Amino acid sequence: MNELSGWAEEKRAAYLYRVVAECEAGSPREKLFLGLAAEAESQAAIWEKKARAAGAAVPQGYVPDVRARVVAGLVRRHGPRRLRGMLAAMKVRGMSVYASGGSGRVFPHHLDDVGHHRGLSGGGNLRAAVFGVNDGLISNASLIMGVAGASADSAMIVLTGVAGLVAGAFSMAAGEYVSVRSQREMYEYQIGLERDELAEYPEEEARELTLIYEARGIAPDEARRLAQTIITDPEQALDTLAREELGLNPEDLGSPWGAATFSFMSFAAGSAIPLLPFLLGLGSASLPTAIALTAAALFAVGATLSLFTGRSALASGLRMLAIGAAAGGVTYLVGKMLGISLA
Repeated sequence: MNELSGWAEEKRAAYLYRVVAECEAGSPREKLFLGLAAEAESQAAIWEKKARAAGAAVPQGYVPDVRARVVAGLVRRHGPRRLRGMLAAMKVRGMSVYASGGSGRVFPHHLDDVGHHRGLSGGGNLRAAVFGVNDGLISNASLIMGVAGASADSAMIVLTGVAGLVAGAFSMAAGEYVSVRSQREMYEYQIGLERDELAEYPEEEARELTLIYEARGIAPDEARRLAQTIITDPEQALDTLAREELGLNPEDLGSPWGAATFSFMSFAAGSAIPLLPFLLGLGSASLPTAIALTAAALFAVGATLSLFTGRSALASGLRMLAIGAAAGGVTYLVGKMLGISLA
């Protein structure tokens, strides 16, 4: 990052900090974001001094670009909590105060607990797998039911079901790849900026971290002590800044290809369930068997989701079964009406 780019980044961040502070007027977070705006202005002054020393022409004043104005407008309309991901991408720090969903009074990571979040990804993968199976199950079962309503031709049903499985699985995989890749790119860019800033002005970064800790309810002296201790270790500082300033958890960022493969396989597994009886050539028993298998799988998916919601497994299973039955019933009726009208 050159001097002028650094100056522009910090001036833009200061502008957005003030917008966030405006939205948080009257709350403890207003002080945090006004303080971060002052720190960003201070860091911009450092970049300006370096730029002038290098002979670069620094603009007389900062004029927010279109991107910054659009984000500012969205923040004013919807609030910073909803836009925290977008703000983090625009180098607005302190977004972790919104991560708790409440007052933001969440204590910082202890110095011996940098790997605190390791081991949680398994639960996230299980949840993603259940939803992937559920998506494939409902979408392909509905598709098969619609075609079965229009025609009793098993070959057409198999062709449609296979096409739905392949198209849906690739669509899900592509979407997951783009999502995770974009998230990683944002993280890599922001962590690169943090690494540069730690090298250029570590004391200013420590003051930013202090402000965040104070906003989270830590006493000022303790907040300063924690921030100064963390900044002395570059790797730990990067990890902590990613969590506390950016609101990012590096441990949650997986491989785009891994996420795409995982999504493809879980969707395909769900899609294959209602298709299986037709592939086995069960004849007139194919549709009733597909309905029975789909119903059992829907109930199992709903019951499994109760692990994440705390609801009754029976109630969750029945709710998912009702949703799937409604989707399949409607598509079957639509197919039936289209089959009659096109006959």
